Amino acid sequence: MNNLIITKWIEPYKLLETVKVYCELTDYTFDGSNKIVQKNKMFSDLEKDSAKFALYMKNVNKFYVFKSEKEFDLESKLVEVFDFKKEDYFYSQDSEDAISLVDMGKSEASFLNVN
Repeated sequence: MNNLIITKWIEPYKLLETVKVYCELTDYTFDGSNKIVQKNKMFSDLEKDSAKFALYMKNVNKFYVFKSEKEFDLESKLVEVFDFKKEDYFYSQDSEDAISLVDMGKSEASFLNVN
């Protein structure tokens, strides 16, 4: 699974609203007692449809799952809206690591299952 990890600080809801304009949205809200269950539901949702991708942000207790109705280039849109440079994000194949980096405060957000 290809994951886009953002290290540059950004306003979380601006990030969410930027992507929401182009995609349908489902969210999986969690607390300390059900995070693993909700994470597994999110991964299951992604596995059912390869066109879907997810967002996990620091200090937000939700996994957001998006599906674009038309062609959507996430990386280009983020570079355009947030003026990202190459050092502001990177890719990883390990989804659990992408989530852990957010939880540890080493990244601001991770997009999971991006094409």
